[in-house]
Amino acid sequence: MNIRDFEYLVALAEHKHFRKAAEACFVSQPTLSGQIRKLEDEIGTQLTERSPRKVIFTESGLQLVEQAKRILTEVKAFKDMASGHAGDMVGPMHIGFIPTVGPYLLPRIVPELKQQFPDLELYLHEAQTHQLVKQLEDGKLDCLILAAVTETEQFKEIDIYDEPLSVAVPCDHEWAQLKEFDMLDLNGHTVLSLGDGHCLRDQALGFCFAAGAKDDERFKATSLETLRNMVAAGSGITLLPELSLPKERTKDGVCYVPAVNPTPSRKIVLAYRPGSPLRGRFEQLAQLVKEQLEG
Repeated sequence: MNIRDFEYLVALAEHKHFRKAAEACFVSQPTLSGQIRKLEDEIGTQLTERSPRKVIFTESGLQLVEQAKRILTEVKAFKDMASGHAGDMVGPMHIGFIPTVGPYLLPRIVPELKQQFPDLELYLHEAQTHQLVKQLEDGKLDCLILAAVTETEQFKEIDIYDEPLSVAVPCDHEWAQLKEFDMLDLNGHTVLSLGDGHCLRDQALGFCFAAGAKDDERFKATSLETLRNMVAAGSGITLLPELSLPKERTKDGVCYVPAVNPTPSRKIVLAYRPGSPLRGRFEQLAQLVKEQLEG
């Protein structure tokens, strides 16, 4: 057996389909299927139950998949250490972003990263928090830039930015003329929010519920831009993070009012595996992001 066999096995466990797993590994389906059979013959254990529609792993197969994941993680760490560039900004770096951070942060930092570190190969991945956490655990990503939540506590975190949230209201709303908004005035009101799976949903609603507001159960947005457009259409009010706000206080039918008492916010962090040898890279990346946001 070899490392490639472990990659095939893990891909098959993730996709539960030979063709999709083969595509993910950039090989033909017969190649992947043949290697899995050879692996079964070599270890003398049946790993999967084959059916026309999907792949079901045996109990032994599931245990070996978890071991294969650990081996692949250690192999990646070994390669990183052996490269001798653990602290240098060279070579590939796979970074995960959540959808409420990536679209607004990347335009600010990518040009600067390319200018300061021309030998760094950036691979950028966007997904919801639970998906990114799984990919970081499995060694598919090197680090994450996201809002700190309970799921990220298992990782090392570098604080980047405490991001305040502002109240977004239609321009003809009675609160549009306020210089700042008292969160307690949300008591009894209904707010628009993101759908399940977005960590910002729970963070924003936590402040709203504490003030006595209710979640609008009739609508769940898939993105901040959808929320913004709903507010512009006069369909409600919401909280939006500072990175997503335009420079203007009022734009395209939406007015943004800073919130106080308390100021709702979220902590943006860079998270990485505790055993990663690339800490030096992550510290440089976090510092650059801090400087761009402060600027």
